[in-house]
Amino acid sequence: MSSKATAIAHPMQGLIKYHGLRDERLRLPFHDSISVATAPLKTTTTVEFGDFERSSVEIDGKRVSGRPLERVMAVMDRIREMASIEDNFRIVSESDFESGIGLGASASGFAALATAACSAARLEIDRRQLSAIARLGAGSATRSVAGGFARWEAGSSDSDSYAYSLAAPEELQMGIVVAIVRKTKRTEDAHREVLSSPLYQGRLAYLHTALAEMTWAIRSHNVSEIGRIAERDTLVLHAITMTGNNGMILWKPETLKIIEITREMRKEGLNSFFSIDTGATVYINCPVDEIREVEERIRSAGIETVRCSVGGPSRLVDTHLF
Repeated sequence: MSSKATAIAHPMQGLIKYHGLRDERLRLPFHDSISVATAPLKTTTTVEFGDFERSSVEIDGKRVSGRPLERVMAVMDRIREMASIEDNFRIVSESDFESGIGLGASASGFAALATAACSAARLEIDRRQLSAIARLGAGSATRSVAGGFARWEAGSSDSDSYAYSLAAPEELQMGIVVAIVRKTKRTEDAHREVLSSPLYQGRLAYLHTALAEMTWAIRSHNVSEIGRIAERDTLVLHAITMTGNNGMILWKPETLKIIEITREMRKEGLNSFFSIDTGATVYINCPVDEIREVEERIRSAGIETVRCSVGGPSRLVDTHLF
């Protein structure tokens, strides 16, 4: 019997960033992390279980194979097992933004996939369980399921590594200017070599305080502190990637230019702070009433931008992709 569902999810920006896995198969991280969902960017995914000759997965118009397919199967196999389903499936997924440039496409993709597939399989689970299923495809998808400002608990096992919301969009808004810097990268490569950095143990030691500070800033609705703490964690994270075995320098000259402009704006009185996930693209976090001026300054330097706000959790929609 055929069953179809469609969901959307927003990508996210790491604030206290997730970096490194202690279990690659279950995607269990070394430490907790905190992020914010970035609307209006979104991924839409339709899943149908049925009497198909074979299962198929299409992402942004292309059939998926290899490692990306393995990650999809990790999610779908778990859902079919939980729902006692043996049917094949069809998946079609589309994002309205570029992937592979540091915007969190895997987060929104697997959050939308898990949300749609669990509904199509008629699984009755809570949002924390849903985030744990999404985690099997991409660790940061846990937080895209939760939406808003969200914390992912590392946990001790598969069952207690999930995300939950610290503040919903209607509780706390923040201006987010995305300064696009294109550089193809694979986040998994960076995750695999964290332990080879001589600085990684230092990051683990500092994270307890950083997580507490960020949680306080979010619950206090202090946008400037959120930006300041995320900027500091950006520098710590990229120190790890730069000092691992492969010396991964993910930034481009434009990245440094945006950092310089952001600091100049701050000296001039704007509450602007940069944040960079695993890539070269830069987020500039600021109060909502300053976002127009911040975006104009970045654009005047010849850099493409996207204006974002705090997005909500993954959710079902009525319009299907097929």
